[in-house]
Amino acid sequence: MRTIVIGDIHGAHRALTQLLDRLQPQPDDCLIFLGDYVDGWSQSYEVLEFLITLSRKRKQQNHTAPIYLRGNHDELVLNFLVKDERNEQWLHHGGTSTVESYANRSDADRARHVAFLIDELLDFLELDGNGFFHAGFHNLHGPHYEYYKNLPYWDRTLWEMALCIDPNMSPDNDRYPNRLKMYKEIFIGHTPTTRLGEMKPIHAANVWNVDTGAAFLGPLTAMCIETKEIWQSDPVHTLYPNEDGRN
Repeated sequence: MRTIVIGDIHGAHRALTQLLDRLQPQPDDCLIFLGDYVDGWSQSYEVLEFLITLSRKRKQQNHTAPIYLRGNHDELVLNFLVKDERNEQWLHHGGTSTVESYANRSDADRARHVAFLIDELLDFLELDGNGFFHAGFHNLHGPHYEYYKNLPYWDRTLWEMALCIDPNMSPDNDRYPNRLKMYKEIFIGHTPTTRLGEMKPIHAANVWNVDTGAAFLGPLTAMCIETKEIWQSDPVHTLYPNEDGRN
């Protein structure tokens, strides 16, 4: 069995199907999607529809069901679908493409996606001593103690902290951050590695960032947490040559 994490998709249905074709998931693979399925490229509706279908098919075939984490953009799209909330900042950061993707969709289609976003997405996951988050967590006692429950899919400070740690510092050092001691390894998305000039996952302390900038100029990435083998789509912008994504 492999445990495979998949980074931020941002409406890139073509990249998602290409990535899974290259990955060839096996029946006992545990697929963990790290959130931000929407906002960016033009196929946010198709991405959610694909994920709903993928879950149903794998369950029908008695395969390991995929696990879906909630991203900050997924929360924003839920607000749009339920309350027609159209925050200007959200529209600027990919929301406009999602509004267009849902134009002329039926009430039943929208209701099915709302149910998925509410019922199927987890705020975070703890599995085999590892932590899985869209963004990270803030509380020194762990994500279960967060005062604001949306911090695991909004807060960037865990990643920023991991990047700043002296790689030679031992976890036994009194200055080593307690948050990082809570898990063997931590897997996140949310902050594109392309900001640091990388189109592959970046490892800092015991944190792996698997958001390789699919919303911008990077590829969509999957990584096996046991072996650290990676699979990637083509750079997503090449799959949508007539679109800007979030560039």
